[in-house]
Amino acid sequence: MPQIVILPHPVFCPDGAVLESPAGKSICDVLLENDIEIEHACDRVCACTTCHVIVREGFDSLNEQEEKEEDMLDKAWGLEPNSRLSCQAIIADEDLVVEIPKYTINHAAEKNH
Repeated sequence: MPQIVILPHPVFCPDGAVLESPAGKSICDVLLENDIEIEHACDRVCACTTCHVIVREGFDSLNEQEEKEEDMLDKAWGLEPNSRLSCQAIIADEDLVVEIPKYTINHAAEKNH
C-alpha cells in the first residue's frame, strides 16, 4: 500500500503526517479521510484550485493530467511544474511526498492560512 508523506502546513497539518492508502484514490480524498481538512471549494469536481498541492516525490506515478485540470492549475497560487489538483491526482503504487501550499486563491476560506 502506498505511503503518502504530508509535509507540515501551519493550518491543515502542523506536524506533517504519514498516511497509507490503497491505489486508486485521489490525494484529496485520502487527506480528508485522515482529518487533514484541505480546502476543496468546488467539492472535488475540478472547478477551482483550492485543493492545489505540490507533489515533491512520486509525481510521475500519478495519473496523467487532463486538459481541464491543466487549465485550472494555471490559476493556482504558487504553481510549480509538479503541481496537481489533489482532487484529480489519483494515487498509484508509488510512495508520495506532498506539500500543501501556504496560500490559495480562495478569499472566502473558512480557515486562515
